[in-house]
Amino acid sequence: MDASARPPRLDDRPVSARGLPAFLYSVALTHAWIPGLAGISAGFFVWYEQATHRALSSSDSDLLLALWLLLGCAGAICVWLVYSRFVSRLCSADQGSILRLDAYTYVPFFGLWLFFFALAPSLRHAVALVGLIALLSACAKLFVLGRYSAMVRSVSAVFVATRVPLILIAPLASIVIGQRKGQHFSPAHGPLLDVWGRWDAQHYLSIATAGYHGKDVAFFPLYPYLMHVLGGLIGDHLVAGLIISNLAFFVALAYLYALVKLEFGDDMTAFHAIFYIAIFPTAIFFSAVYTESLFLALTVASVFYARRGNFISAGVFGGLAALTRVEGVLTMLPLAYEMVHAWRERRGTTLTRGVIGLLLVPGGLGIYMGYLYALVADPLYFLRIQNDWNRHLAAPWVSMFNTWREIRAHALASSLSANLLIELVFTGGFLILMIVAFRRLRPSYALYFAASLLLPMSTASLMSMPRFVLVIFPAFMLLALWGRRPEINSLIVSLSLPVLGLFTVLFANWYWLA
Repeated sequence: MDASARPPRLDDRPVSARGLPAFLYSVALTHAWIPGLAGISAGFFVWYEQATHRALSSSDSDLLLALWLLLGCAGAICVWLVYSRFVSRLCSADQGSILRLDAYTYVPFFGLWLFFFALAPSLRHAVALVGLIALLSACAKLFVLGRYSAMVRSVSAVFVATRVPLILIAPLASIVIGQRKGQHFSPAHGPLLDVWGRWDAQHYLSIATAGYHGKDVAFFPLYPYLMHVLGGLIGDHLVAGLIISNLAFFVALAYLYALVKLEFGDDMTAFHAIFYIAIFPTAIFFSAVYTESLFLALTVASVFYARRGNFISAGVFGGLAALTRVEGVLTMLPLAYEMVHAWRERRGTTLTRGVIGLLLVPGGLGIYMGYLYALVADPLYFLRIQNDWNRHLAAPWVSMFNTWREIRAHALASSLSANLLIELVFTGGFLILMIVAFRRLRPSYALYFAASLLLPMSTASLMSMPRFVLVIFPAFMLLALWGRRPEINSLIVSLSLPVLGLFTVLFANWYWLA
């Protein structure tokens, strides 16, 4: 009775002579022309680029054209079929309906023909067109995937709802208020793009463009290296930084959503966690040319895999985080806790895999230290250069005492005192959350929270603390638990959004924020 009542599984359905279930075979026949033609468009585009940049004979050119058209068509259809099967298994959805909808995500690739009929055939236009088409196709795939996945719907909604207003507010503030000292926008990029290259972003742009020199060694290499590689492909390091930051932020939201749901089991708490971090007052840095997005994505991914017992994956992501910022080595704490906890339960190879993962984390820091040794014969030079920002090792409370002393030494109405007070308030608030975390959160999260907060506090200065606390994701897990109550949720949102708007305007006009 149960067997007759349940819907047939994919494996129970009739199989065609082609090896596909019959119903999928019919869908493939009626919709395969879309990815097929898209693949032909891509193949012709690749052939044209090669034919115009190489000295080919007529026969070689014709052979290359046929090869690329065949590869493009077959490759697109294969990707379409494999991707639909993967999504159907991931989301427990009907593969036929996914095939039908996903076929239309290949339509943007027909736009490649604009390069031949509507645009001047140049490398810059080719790169821009390919980038736009890839973005449109990715957005279409997210829309389709969102029909079957609550996580994709939530992450996409939060990303769009928080990034679009910032993209509008920041350039507008720069144009209208633009009176602060500093280059507000350049002819090369204009206000829409230059507004995201303030303060420390200048260091990352400099490293990506010309390599390390001077104070730049204080900034770790993974983010500017990615900017250098992508910027070399598209011809613009600022645009490359913006692509990396925003893409990494989307990935970070997805991992955070998955981690919170894994821990607490419900979608609403996961949604609150990603929403609160996306509207945090300093969340403007997630969209700027800063490391916050990349670092958050890597650290959350590391803890997520550690929580699931995939310790080598956790170590890889932790090592990449340590190559992004020195605080990345702190992912060793949750990894070590989860390793010991899992070993007590399962034994087997858990300890071996955990140790390998742990060793991978400091490897990222070791790579940069080795580079500095080759560059300036001092592997710890990134620490010594901190003296130029009046930072040195001290007990955590020393930074709070120093900040309070500076506030008292200046007029309360001065901008310096206001900045110092903001730093003190943010630090104090997260200290309270840290204490509560040891009571409400899993020990691995609480340990990471404490280390991530106390390490930057141990530099005798609270400078940039409102930005540093932005990536301490266990704090937002805790807020998400409280946000289950409507009045607490309203309080968090009503406090965060206005301050985020204010900080965006300040950042856009070269006022020091964090």
